[in-house]
Amino acid sequence: MGTISHAITTSKVTLPRIDSNRSYGLQHLNSRFCQLKSSRVAKKLCASAETRKRSPAVDFNDPDWKSKFQKDFERRFNIPHLTEIFDDAVPIPSTFCLKMRTPVSEEFAAGYPSDEEWHGYINNNDRVLLKVINYSSPTSAGAECIDPDCTWVEQWVHRAGPREKIYFRPEEVKAAIVTCGGLCPGLNDVIRQIVITLEIYGVKKIVGIPFGYRGFSDVELSEMPLSRKVVQNVHLSGGSLLGVSRGGPDVSEIVDSMEERGINMLFVLGGNGTHAGAEAIHNECRKRQIRVAVVGVPKTIDNDILLMDKTFGFDTAVEEAQRAINSAYIEAHSAYHGVGIVKLMGRSSGFIAMHASLASGQIDICLIPEVRFNLHGPHGILQHLKYLIETKGSAVVCVAEGAGQDFLQKTNAKDASGNTVFGDIGVHIQQETKKHFKEIGVPVDVKYIDPTYMIRACRANASDGILCAVLGQNAVHGAFAGYSGITVGICNTHYVYLPIPEVISHPRLVDPNSRMWHRCLTSTGQPDFI
Repeated sequence: MGTISHAITTSKVTLPRIDSNRSYGLQHLNSRFCQLKSSRVAKKLCASAETRKRSPAVDFNDPDWKSKFQKDFERRFNIPHLTEIFDDAVPIPSTFCLKMRTPVSEEFAAGYPSDEEWHGYINNNDRVLLKVINYSSPTSAGAECIDPDCTWVEQWVHRAGPREKIYFRPEEVKAAIVTCGGLCPGLNDVIRQIVITLEIYGVKKIVGIPFGYRGFSDVELSEMPLSRKVVQNVHLSGGSLLGVSRGGPDVSEIVDSMEERGINMLFVLGGNGTHAGAEAIHNECRKRQIRVAVVGVPKTIDNDILLMDKTFGFDTAVEEAQRAINSAYIEAHSAYHGVGIVKLMGRSSGFIAMHASLASGQIDICLIPEVRFNLHGPHGILQHLKYLIETKGSAVVCVAEGAGQDFLQKTNAKDASGNTVFGDIGVHIQQETKKHFKEIGVPVDVKYIDPTYMIRACRANASDGILCAVLGQNAVHGAFAGYSGITVGICNTHYVYLPIPEVISHPRLVDPNSRMWHRCLTSTGQPDFI
């Protein structure tokens, strides 16, 4: 059995810079990714994805290809349920009762509280449409087509929310929450809502696992008892009540620990790598025939998880980035030949840099990992900076941390999650800018700002606070409904359950042909830099 770090490594990969993500469906996008990436990690990931899907290539000459594609899609997006492993799993009426405001006794002497006349339950057959734009041509901006003719195919995923029947008795539940990876605004909000919702169901035994997956194995780390009283005001501050860390012990060691502790519900807050670990835990529990629900809540400040509108922490990051951008603008605008450079988060995906640039209206150059650029040469960034200095007197650059890594010296350094440690592209651009303008005899005043850790430690804003609340609640609803190996997310403004493998096959990218990137370019007025 591999370690959690191994599971994380095989899902967290660094993508090549490509000019477009346009594709004929998700399967074909994954195939293209596999062709582009030749690393050992990517090969393992792609081989795993192919093994999981076991789907032949779509034959568009087959008159029934559309129905076959839909059937294959339904199979892939079917979410695992306890009844697939346990024939004796018997549902009971839901104990989620919003009319019940008095505490539920430990003995449930008066029976389970129920609200069977309430019409707030979700039917198991409810579905949400995954794609809502009917593209008429593959050349349309941002087009995601299944076939060359862009045939409309409905793709439905499971709607999230409370079910009328549940598969866990609250008095028998011991729920655990773990937060992994780096800090992100909203972690405490999700923890709080999970605890509150569990208590409404009637769960009394709720614990937090300290410092990520390592909390399952480190004997010096004790689980933290959680209750509504403990978490009542925790959302008023940033960070994580439980602490975070990267990597962790063997999957088998984690499941051993869960068995010893009597944990039968596990809520995992983290990104692609953490979700890979959650999927490994889910599979190990199934292998051992342990009745456990493992549910993920996607946490990535980079907003790089597939199929979802956004992940929590992203809105707050974009909002907080405005402070850094405005400071860089003031510094540049106030100086003689001033240049302000702001580096924002985004290892493989440039969503924060793109949205922050568009929101501020103060950025002249936005650089993201998905779009190639040159620093030098007649069409390079430095030449454009010279033009901006001559015409405007100042310039502001926003760059994602994963952009331009080809210009930096490669290292073999890895973090605990197996991610390559990047060089500082912001510092590199700062140094190259100073060097270039010195060579051409033009004075320039360059200021560099990196607000990364200030943003990560922020408290969630109102938008993220709402998202966190709903994600936390729906995670609990999914676990009680008997689902496992799933994650909860927002898709086309509706909340859904998705099988973990489908959202971690590779990071979500900015499409350079998307309308949002075009809007950003319209705002900055920058050329192609190629």
